[in-house]
Amino acid sequence: MIKRTFLSGLAIGLVAAAIVAAAAITYERYDTKTLKRTIRRDAVLCGVNTGLPGFSTPDAQGNWTGFDVDFCRAVAAAIFDDAKKVTFVPLDASDRFKELQSRKVDILSRNSTWSMSRETSYELYFPAVSYYDGQGFMVPRGRNIDSALDLDGSRVCVQDGTTTALNLSDYFRINNIKYTEQKFGRLDDVIKAYASGQCDTLTADASQLYALRMTLGKPDDNVILPDIISKEPLAPVVRQRDDDWMMIVKWTLYAMINAEELGITSANIDEALKSKKPDVMRLVGTEGAYGEQLGLSKDWAARIIRRVGNYGEVYERNIGAGSHLRIPRGLNQLWSAGGIQYAPPIR
Repeated sequence: MIKRTFLSGLAIGLVAAAIVAAAAITYERYDTKTLKRTIRRDAVLCGVNTGLPGFSTPDAQGNWTGFDVDFCRAVAAAIFDDAKKVTFVPLDASDRFKELQSRKVDILSRNSTWSMSRETSYELYFPAVSYYDGQGFMVPRGRNIDSALDLDGSRVCVQDGTTTALNLSDYFRINNIKYTEQKFGRLDDVIKAYASGQCDTLTADASQLYALRMTLGKPDDNVILPDIISKEPLAPVVRQRDDDWMMIVKWTLYAMINAEELGITSANIDEALKSKKPDVMRLVGTEGAYGEQLGLSKDWAARIIRRVGNYGEVYERNIGAGSHLRIPRGLNQLWSAGGIQYAPPIR
C-alpha cells in the first residue's frame, strides 16, 4: 500500500512537473505580456546597432541618437508621454534575433531586412517598413569604376550572417563576375578591412554605405556606385504571438507617416489639436477611441509627434538634408511626393 501510494504520488509529481515545464516553454516562446512588462519597468528595451552614424550612435556620455533610435523613442512617447523612457541595448547582427527571442529587448530597431525566412524561422514579426533600402557597393575613387558590372576580380568585404552576403553571391553568379569574398562577423571589422586595403570593395545596404563612408579618414576618396542589387525593406522587429505589442509598434510608425502627410509636425501639434478636420482629429485623438483600442491614451499619436516628430522630421534630421549623410528620400518619400511610403488611415 505504501509503495503504491508512493508511486502514485511520484507519477502525479512528474505530470505536474511536465505541465509546469510545458507552460514555461510556452511562455518563453509565446509571451504576450510585453506591454505590461514595459509599463511595469517604466522603460522600453530597444535593440539597436552597436554604432551606425545616422541610425544609432551613442555619444561620449552614452546618449543615443539616430533614425532607428528615434523610432524607439516614438514608441516610448506613445506609451509614457516621455521619449526618454528607453533603454538602448547595442546588438551585433549575429545576436539581434536571438536576443529579441529571449526577451532581452522588447523591440529590435536595427536596420534589419524583412524576409519570409526570418519571420518563419525565428518566429518574429516585421510590423511595417520604416526604411526602403537596397544593397549597393562602395569602392575607392581611384579605381575609376562606374558600375557594379565592372567589379570583376574584386576583393569584396561583407558582413557575415546577413542577407547582404547572400545577395552578393547571387548577383555575382548571375552576372558571371569573379570575385574574392572576405567575410567578417562584426561591421566594425568590415569597415576596418576596407579602410586598410584588405579588400577593394565594400558591400552593404546603401544607407549603411553612406554612414560608413563618413567614418573613413577621407570620405570623399570613396564613391558609392549607383547600382542597387536587391530589395532591403528595413523594419522594426517584435516577437510573434503578441499582437497587442505588434499593433502598437506598427501604428506608431503609421502615425508618424500619416502626420507628415497631414502636415502635422512637432512645431504645430498644439494647433493640430484644435483642428476640426476629421482626419486630423482622429490622428491627434480629439475624435474617436483609437488610442484606447491599442491599450494607450487618446492622445497617443499627439504624444509621438510632440516628443519625437513626424516621419519626415525624423528622416531629415538624422539621415536626410539636415544631417551629415544627406541621403536623398528616394523611395522613402511619401507616396504623394513620388515615393512609396504609405500608411493606412486612422479611422
